[in-house]
Amino acid sequence: MKLIKAYNNSDFLTGEDARSVRILCEYLEPLSRLKREGVQRAIVAFGSARLRPQTAEGTERDWFRQAAELGERLARWTVEAHPHDQRYHLVTGGGPGIMEAFHEGGAKVDRSLNIGMGISLPFEQHGNPHLDARLGFEFHYFFMRKFWFMNLAKAFVVFPGGYGTLDELFEVLTLMQVGKAEKMPVVLFGRDYWDEVLNLPALARRGLIAESDLDLFHLVDSVDEAYQRLTTVLP
Repeated sequence: MKLIKAYNNSDFLTGEDARSVRILCEYLEPLSRLKREGVQRAIVAFGSARLRPQTAEGTERDWFRQAAELGERLARWTVEAHPHDQRYHLVTGGGPGIMEAFHEGGAKVDRSLNIGMGISLPFEQHGNPHLDARLGFEFHYFFMRKFWFMNLAKAFVVFPGGYGTLDELFEVLTLMQVGKAEKMPVVLFGRDYWDEVLNLPALARRGLIAESDLDLFHLVDSVDEAYQRLTTVLP
């Protein structure tokens, strides 16, 4: 009879009783890897996994290409403005769509700036091609993934997206509103989209948030505006 050490017992490690161990692994393993790679701070981009480059002539909005341009410009800015150990990394959920676009731009300058925080899903779960395996992570627990977004972030840029993007945005705004996270720039890209989808001023008018809570984010309509806002505020 061959005996199995507890840390090699796959039935135990994947079972109900070891959930706390798995959660701890999703904290300690990324912590170890990020420390080894010298990652200290990041600009985090959220946005839909479903968006693709627009090909139709006269298309007013190509959020994919705008995300790629912004990623490239931010990557070039931090490479030129910061010493190697103080550079901002470009963090996304690691998947397709806006996430891929932002990393596509970053990879044109320095692929090692890209970090992907993926999540195991029955769809949209593959890592985008602009990630180095050293800085690509796959999470099981949404809350641990969100923890790492917040842990690394010094700024957020949020492109149009669906439920997942809105969930991530409101997590950030809530944590800053209640003082559980430091105030940092939050740029919402695409004013017409955000004005149509969210009516946050109505919350202030109804007394459900403070008027000052509307200052937790900044609406922009172009790569130039987003770039200027982020690089002016960030050291």
